[in-house]
This record gives sequence, C-alpha cells and structure tokens, in this order.
Amino acid sequence: MTKIYIDADACPVKEEVYRVAGRHKLMTYVVSNSWMRIPQSLLIEQVVVDAGFDAADDWIVENVTARDVVITSDIPLADRALQKSATVLSPTGKPFTDQSIGMSLAMRDLNSHLRQTGEIAGYNAAFSKKDRSRFLNMLENTLQKLKKS
Repeated sequence: MTKIYIDADACPVKEEVYRVAGRHKLMTYVVSNSWMRIPQSLLIEQVVVDAGFDAADDWIVENVTARDVVITSDIPLADRALQKSATVLSPTGKPFTDQSIGMSLAMRDLNSHLRQTGEIAGYNAAFSKKDRSRFLNMLENTLQKLKKS
C-alpha cells in the first residue's frame, strides 16, 4: 500500500497532503527535527528525529519503498528517494524524476556557488497560490496513477 512521507520542517503544503491522503485513506508520515501540530488521525504519524544533519532525510530514505510518495524541496533527499524508486514531488508540484534530478542537483550546486561568491543574493521565489494548486493537482494525479499500477 502506498504511503506518503513529508519532509516537514519547511513544507508549505502539509495541510493539502493531509486532505488528499485522507481522501485516499493513505498513511502519512510527517518527518521533522522538532515537534509540530498535526491533525488527530490514525492515518497521520509524526516522526521527530534527532537534530543531526540530514536525520529526517535519513529516516525517510530508510523507510520509503517504490510504492511510496515523498514530498520535499530538498534536492539531495529527492535524489536519494528516487534511487529507492519512490515517487518524489516538490511542494510546487514539480515532479523529480530520474531524468531531471541530475540537472536539479547541478543547478542547486551552481546557485549555491553563485550565492557564496556574491554573484546572486536571493534564494527561491515566494510560494504562490498557483504553486499550491499545481501541487494539489500533481499529488492527486500521482496517487491515481499509483492506484492503477
């Protein structure tokens, strides 16, 4: 059975995931470095990991399977989850795939380098209603496709 794993510390679409997962009656794991308020549901489990570097990522990768969905904006975590054949979505609705992850990692490294050298100052664009809508659509479509397979 499909499970959903949320890299929750900075995820802006947790409420949306809870609603969609609840409709599909799927277990959802909310993985973070600190406690956060989550809805009371037998289908939602909070996992608080040690504060160590990548501890939440490590927990997700240890538990995810090829039938599962990971929600993250963390590109290295997306890469690791893809290596386990999981489906990976960003909170903006962009799917990470085996074909796109290499470019995503390269762009992440390039932007990090440009920020360190002062060539660029900003980080990411603000999260928009359009991003939220695209995410909801992509999550629903992804879960429907997994149900059929």
